[in-house]
Amino acid sequence: MIHRRPNAQLPAERKGSQIGLHCQNPVDTRHSLAFKKREGVLAKPGSGSKSRKPATIHVLNGPNLNLLGEREPEVYGTATLADVERACLDLCKSAGVTLEFHQTNSEGSLIDQIQAARHSNGIVINPAGYSYSVAVLDALLACSAPVVEVHISNVHARKESWRAETKTTAAAKGVISGLGTEGYLLALRYILGTGGALS
Repeated sequence: MIHRRPNAQLPAERKGSQIGLHCQNPVDTRHSLAFKKREGVLAKPGSGSKSRKPATIHVLNGPNLNLLGEREPEVYGTATLADVERACLDLCKSAGVTLEFHQTNSEGSLIDQIQAARHSNGIVINPAGYSYSVAVLDALLACSAPVVEVHISNVHARKESWRAETKTTAAAKGVISGLGTEGYLLALRYILGTGGALS
């Protein structure tokens, strides 16, 4: 499990990668974050203090993503998971929300992390090899938090056709696939823009 809070910028994503963006409810990510920031709290514009509550977004990573940057860099790029975490932390800090960032190689641990995040303001998940797990799907379906699924590579363009048959996608509001590690930031911007608990 990874739970660090360093501070740096994400390296530029590699060129020439195939990309794909799939959302049930597409949003225009060009717009600035459409929520009101109040001392680490997400709140509807004009809402009273009674509706305010601490805002936390969870970024969850499945198996082998601890090797990001060295495992098949021609497919997944050279950015490390620590680079991804730093970029996510910077974005969340600028928005005034708390980031919980985890990685595990264990299916049971990933399910525990999903359950712990189920009532949060949002979940960004890269299930990796557990994208085909019914148990992980069931855990995601139990979440009231909005879920955005991220895949670094375009699973629909990979030579292994089975990679496109993800099960966990059924529990996600949207899927970002093939945009490299930038997909994590796009997913966070979507959740921040909709406010998670604001929707």
